[in-house]
Amino acid sequence: MAQGRLAGKRAFLTAAGQGIGRATALAFLREGAEVIATDVNDDLLVRLAEDGPGIVTRPLDALDTDAVHAAAKEAGRVDILFNCAGFVHAGSILDVDETAWDFSFDLNVKTLWRTLNAFVPGMLENGGGSIVNMSSALQTIKAVPNRALYTATKAAVAGLTKAVAADFVTQGIRCNCICPGTVQSPSLEERIHAMPGTYEDARAAFVARQPMGRIAEAEEIAMLAVYLASDESAFVTGGEHVIDGGWSL
Repeated sequence: MAQGRLAGKRAFLTAAGQGIGRATALAFLREGAEVIATDVNDDLLVRLAEDGPGIVTRPLDALDTDAVHAAAKEAGRVDILFNCAGFVHAGSILDVDETAWDFSFDLNVKTLWRTLNAFVPGMLENGGGSIVNMSSALQTIKAVPNRALYTATKAAVAGLTKAVAADFVTQGIRCNCICPGTVQSPSLEERIHAMPGTYEDARAAFVARQPMGRIAEAEEIAMLAVYLASDESAFVTGGEHVIDGGWSL
């Protein structure tokens, strides 16, 4: 019998192929959960399955409403829903056109609407569950230059999280969001490489803005997700859980 803080629970994750999603899938597995990990990238899922024997991997485009509902039907009972799909758009409002606006809100916010509509009915039938959404410290908590669209989407995630928590607080469903600061991930590496100047200088600029003098590891964020998914947080819902090393102080 599986042992751990999530023993006996089934978890469904989006964007689990790399970064925080991957770290969380592996952490859920270590804590005894039955893990269904999805991603749009098949190659990333293959590597995840190799590193996490026992994880069930499924390709999923979180932008496809029909595919999300089909995945929910296939998954059956789900106790934990971890929404991690997202994209970081760089620039001020002057660098955002309607195509970029629509894409970021579709991927960062509307994916939550898709998964919530697909999985919440089953959670209600089964007596409850824990929903963990990926927001960011960049929303109403903090702002930095050249992240206007991303900040707007992550504020929307936080608002939707609270709304869902309020709607189902008496029906056994908890909904929280995680608000990380800068985290070591493939996404961060892409942003560093896209910055002008040398890689070393660009990375140093990210580190310099961290009060702790370092960037977070994805595994540190994953452990907060484990707590929010587990029964240890049974009295916790509607929260914006900041994990940014003091960046927003």
